[in-house]
Amino acid sequence: MSTLPLIFKKEGLVERHQIEGVDPSDRYFNRSILVHRTANGYFAKVMYEALTVEGQTHPSIAAAVKDVVDRLRTLGFRRMRTRPNFKGRHYLAEKETWIDYPDEA
Repeated sequence: MSTLPLIFKKEGLVERHQIEGVDPSDRYFNRSILVHRTANGYFAKVMYEALTVEGQTHPSIAAAVKDVVDRLRTLGFRRMRTRPNFKGRHYLAEKETWIDYPDEA
C-alpha cells in the first residue's frame, strides 16, 4: 500500500462498490457506489432511479461508503450490504467479502 499523501495521488474515481438491499417500496435493489478521491479524502455516491445520494468527504474509503449507506437508511432503505467490485480498473471477480449494515432496531 502506498504511503504517499493524498495530495500526491491522482484524484477521481478509485473504486466501485456493489450495494444490495431493500428500497422504501419493499423492492430488492442492486446498484454501484462510486468512490472518488479528492485532495481531502474520499467521497461516494450512488444513483437509484431518479435519486442521487452523495456523501461527504472522509479520510477512508470504508467511511465514505458507510456515509452513503447511512444516508440511504434515513430515506427508508434497509437490509443493505456492500462489497468492492473494482479497484481502479481491476475487476475483483466478486471475490471480496460482503459487509453487512444491520438495520437499526
